[in-house]
Amino acid sequence: MLLSNAVQLFQQSLVDKSRSEETIRGYLMDLTMFDQFLTNLYNCPFYVEELSETDIEFYMRMLREEKGYKPASINRHLHSIRSFCRYLYKKGHVAQDPAMAVEALRKETKERTFLTQKELTKLLGSIEHPLVELACRVMANTGLRVSECTNLKIADVDLKGNLIHVIAGKGNKDRVVPISKKLKPYLVEYLDEWRQPTPSEYFFATKKTGKLSPSYINYVLAETSQKLKWEKTVTAHILRHTFASHLVAKNVNTANISKLLGHADVRTTSVYMHSDMKNLQEAVNQL
Repeated sequence: MLLSNAVQLFQQSLVDKSRSEETIRGYLMDLTMFDQFLTNLYNCPFYVEELSETDIEFYMRMLREEKGYKPASINRHLHSIRSFCRYLYKKGHVAQDPAMAVEALRKETKERTFLTQKELTKLLGSIEHPLVELACRVMANTGLRVSECTNLKIADVDLKGNLIHVIAGKGNKDRVVPISKKLKPYLVEYLDEWRQPTPSEYFFATKKTGKLSPSYINYVLAETSQKLKWEKTVTAHILRHTFASHLVAKNVNTANISKLLGHADVRTTSVYMHSDMKNLQEAVNQL
């Protein structure tokens, strides 16, 4: 079977399992790139029956040496290939799983970039697009992923109950995030006074397309951080890191932070335990 045809079958299996559009899109991008690599490598259409552990390792080496991908990005591609190969093996399209013995790369342990409260206030005050500014304010005060934020419907935001319902977030999981007293007035003002007159059901609605896009939010954030002459480029995901980091600084229970972020494993939340040098200095001064 052609690898490209097998990818289509795998895509349908993900749809049948009700995986999110974002997840399916990610798998398809990775596997399409993998197929193109093998097609170019062998100068002919590639068949899944010929797929070997060596082919996968060649691909990972290409990502590292030619494209300059970091270990985390290469491992993401490997995760997609592993899931695809497991599917092929279970369905009997291959005699054995070629990805089973391929080892992931060791990732560098880095602390997540986040903004201080002063930086966050300055950033939000410098964003010239009102709707993007509001979306960023929501992400910084709720920890929503950018796709979760832009996919919010009006019905998902309960201002009476002070709750945001995240429907089919990462891993196709639903969760509920409280709306803080600080954030609520901005949402009320938006709905009552300046939301675009459009039939769009999306909360962050634009007149032209009916929906604010994640890529545009990141474009405006990059433009704003350049305008501020910051060395670090701010992305929507950094706002999520900022939310988590500020909660950690307030000594909020890690399990509660994990629930707010929608993490399946509380260990994932531990990356937000930043080493605050001032606190460390005060600690050693106690000796």
